Amino acid sequence: MEQHFSLRRLPILLPFSALASLSPLAMAADTVTELPSISVSSEKIERPLEKVAASIAVVDGQDIDEQGLDSLEQLEGRVPGLSFQPFGQSGVNSPVMRGLTANFNSMSTSTLLLVDGVPTLTAQGYENGLLDIERIEVMRGPQSTLYGRNAETGVIALYSRPMDNQPRARVSAEVGSRNKHGVSFAVAQPLIDDTLFASASGSWSEQDGFIDNTVSGHKEDTRKRNNLNLGLRWTPSEKTDLVLRYARQQYDDGASLWGAPTAKRETVASGTDSYNQSRGQSLSLNASQELAPDLYLRSISAYNAFDDDVQQDTDFNPADLLYIARDHQLRMFSQELRLEGKLGAADWLAGVYLDRSDNDLHTTSKTVMQLNQLYADQQSTTQALFSHWTIPLNDAWSIQAGARVEHTKVEFQPRGGASRSLNDTHFSPKLALQYQIDADHQWYFSASRGVRTSGFNLLSPGLNYAAFEPEKVWSYETGLKGWFADRRVRYSLAGYYMDIDDMQVTQMPTPGTLYITSAATATSRGIELDLDYMLGHGWQLKTGVAWNRTRFATFRDGSANYDGQHNPFAPDYTGHLDLRYDAPAGWYGQASLVGSSKVYLDAANSYLRGGYAQVNLLAGYRLQNWELAAYANNLTEQRYDAVGYQNGFVTVYSPPREFGLRLTWNR
Repeated sequence: MEQHFSLRRLPILLPFSALASLSPLAMAADTVTELPSISVSSEKIERPLEKVAASIAVVDGQDIDEQGLDSLEQLEGRVPGLSFQPFGQSGVNSPVMRGLTANFNSMSTSTLLLVDGVPTLTAQGYENGLLDIERIEVMRGPQSTLYGRNAETGVIALYSRPMDNQPRARVSAEVGSRNKHGVSFAVAQPLIDDTLFASASGSWSEQDGFIDNTVSGHKEDTRKRNNLNLGLRWTPSEKTDLVLRYARQQYDDGASLWGAPTAKRETVASGTDSYNQSRGQSLSLNASQELAPDLYLRSISAYNAFDDDVQQDTDFNPADLLYIARDHQLRMFSQELRLEGKLGAADWLAGVYLDRSDNDLHTTSKTVMQLNQLYADQQSTTQALFSHWTIPLNDAWSIQAGARVEHTKVEFQPRGGASRSLNDTHFSPKLALQYQIDADHQWYFSASRGVRTSGFNLLSPGLNYAAFEPEKVWSYETGLKGWFADRRVRYSLAGYYMDIDDMQVTQMPTPGTLYITSAATATSRGIELDLDYMLGHGWQLKTGVAWNRTRFATFRDGSANYDGQHNPFAPDYTGHLDLRYDAPAGWYGQASLVGSSKVYLDAANSYLRGGYAQVNLLAGYRLQNWELAAYANNLTEQRYDAVGYQNGFVTVYSPPREFGLRLTWNR
């Protein structure tokens, strides 16, 4: 039986639960220490979290390690306002931020992924094993001024732990439900003190599936994957810093988490082999040179490659009647070069960005009548100039101003068809006003423009691969952030309104027919709250909630009128509530509630994924260099299947409850 959870009361309950904890008894805990300061690099210049005029959530590397997070999809709910389209395939994610998202076949995303400064521009390869990560910064709201066309509604930025004179090592082994077993490691070592440093991290894991295939007699959705990261840092002088990184991810999975809406849950009768044998890798060089006091030249050169190799049964019957397959080879080179420095009391930066993508696309669609093969090449180039300034006006007031001019050209060549091209030039400004109310509290207001690139309908030869327009957003945001209770409470509260033009919406009128139209306009408004409270005596509370309302203002597609409907895949509410206790004797425990309201799967709002509230438990014990932890995820077995994905054709199953043990050695 499906369980649906409404989060209508969550935005009321979470703030009040946090405020209730600010009681005189809790405040009297004289053993409380203040929360640590957090610095972020969301503006490409490191600043304290409380000094940035934007809504930013930070996930600490220690939390990632202890909770065993190994996928970006696990950030849903843990970062209020961030979710992902239900898809069920490893290595592919399409994020949803502030009510906006992009289709997997658009070759773009609405929220940019950065890993140590290296961008990922497609849903394919939008993943990370979260190994040896120092922190994750999630910047909510348009960031196109600094990051370009794929940062329309935000950025997820991952930062690896630094390579320096401090050696470290970590090895972890895990066993869990459905025969899960895996190992991971992370090591860093100075090779020459103060000059040459190296790091390596990797993981390997396997797990049986939970979807029964009555034809083969096996589980259909087994999971196998491995990750490898290598790093080398060279500092030949105090003024020069070079970091070379290589990363690889590889999957050897069974089927996606798909089934027929009319079949018994978690059961298929597939006679067609389904698999995911995708793999990706990246190579990057991050260089910094001090040219003069307070003047730096920085360069990030990167090469990204992802092979999307998938076959998936779509009728779930013994006969080999219907299936889809992809064999995409995606390649991209990117280069950013920027100057940054100080001019009096002002911080500034100016830079140039270039990228070139070369995608070899092969899509297969098997129907009862025929086998359709689509071959195409897509190439794109981007050139951009950008600048950003932070200027203090006096002791309390300051302004931030920035702008980006970006030109993108996309060329599309279907096999057997005529070549087509698009040229877009975007101007993305940002202006923010900050007021330091006192030493612990700040107010800000910002106006910014976000852009998502145009493209071609890669799966619509019947429409002559019609083009869709760039999606454009004007966003207005105001917020408060700071500290309370002698820095034992950190808070951030933001409200925003977004006006969206040429909104890209995916339509699937019949199975196998999919196209993206840019005929809609919409508005998005919302509130985001993050709160971290050191209660004392070993107790800590973390909570956050986001409310978003994204609706079509006007959207007509043929004779259909979708005015006032929900944008697909956009939840109205997301949030989390974490309570943790660390005992002096070395053991700890944590209880977490992570939730999302329902999301609709189509523009007509005919199909939906139900809302959910997951309970996750964690307990562990540390003894010298060793740590043993036990976990239970989705303790109450919440089910939130996406019933009717792809216009009623497919159900995407939600993962079941999971238990496990981790043994870790740290040095």
